[in-house]
Formats: sequence, structure tokens, C-alpha cells
Amino acid sequence: MMAARRCLLLGLVLVAAVLMAAPAFAQNKPVQLALVTPIQIFPEDTPIGGVRLNLLYGRNVTVSGLDLGLVNHTTTGLSKAWQYGLVGLNDADFLGFQDCVVNVTKGRCEGFQWGLVNYAGEMSGFQLGFVNYAMTMKGLQVGLVNIIKQGGRFPVFPIVNWSF
Repeated sequence: MMAARRCLLLGLVLVAAVLMAAPAFAQNKPVQLALVTPIQIFPEDTPIGGVRLNLLYGRNVTVSGLDLGLVNHTTTGLSKAWQYGLVGLNDADFLGFQDCVVNVTKGRCEGFQWGLVNYAGEMSGFQLGFVNYAMTMKGLQVGLVNIIKQGGRFPVFPIVNWSF
């Protein structure tokens, strides 16, 4: 009986120590599972470094790793990931491969966007889709409609457009 109390007390002390020390650990969480924000394991102001699975809609500040789901949304900072799903929405910057039906990066996008509709504020890389739109671009667009708002070889051009 006394041993059980000591084990219980030791367990409570360990749990309390872990909870108090949690802010000292890295801020990134390795796994996120979201039904719809805010119904997800970690709150939306938590960066994810690993795998994020968004069953309907997930939102976090950044994701580094694999970002899967229907709607994948990041809000600030630089996300470095393979983003796969129906909609990939990055309010800030993105580095990697956006592989969604609709890809939107409002800030700087470095890498490859592949979908029906691709948008980047500042694109450095390759866009492949039916409609490709970049405010500024260093790279290549291949699709039915290709738009480079500033600095492109052509402002709008079918099949292929570029800016180097």
C-alpha cells in the first residue's frame, strides 16, 4: 500500500516536472492531426515539424515536413514542406513542393507548384498547371494561361512563360 502511494506520488511529480519544463523544449511539435481548426491536437499558433494531417481544414503558423489534407493552411513564417491536398494556402513564405488542386502562396514561393491553379506573390522555380499566376517570377510557367504581373517575358502567355 505504501509502495503504491510512493509510485503515485513519483508519477505526479514527474508529470508536473514535464508540464513545467514543456516551454523549455523546442516549440515545434512532430505530429498534428486536425479535423477543422480549432479541433486539432495543437493550437493554430504552434509550428509543426514533422507530419500534419488535416482531415478537413488545418491551420498552423508553419509546417516543416509533410503537410497532407483537404485544406492545408499556414499563416506566418517560412514553411518547408511537401504540401499535398485539395487546397494549399500559405499566407507567408513557402519552400518545397506544393502538390494541390489549388496552390496559393501569398509571400515568396521557392520550388515547384503543381495544380490546376497556382498563385505566388514572388515565385522562384516552376509552376505547372492550367492557370499559373505570379506577381514576380524567376523561373518557368507551363500551362494553358500563364501570367507574370511584373518582369515576365510576356505579361500573359499561353503554354509557356518565363522570367530569368
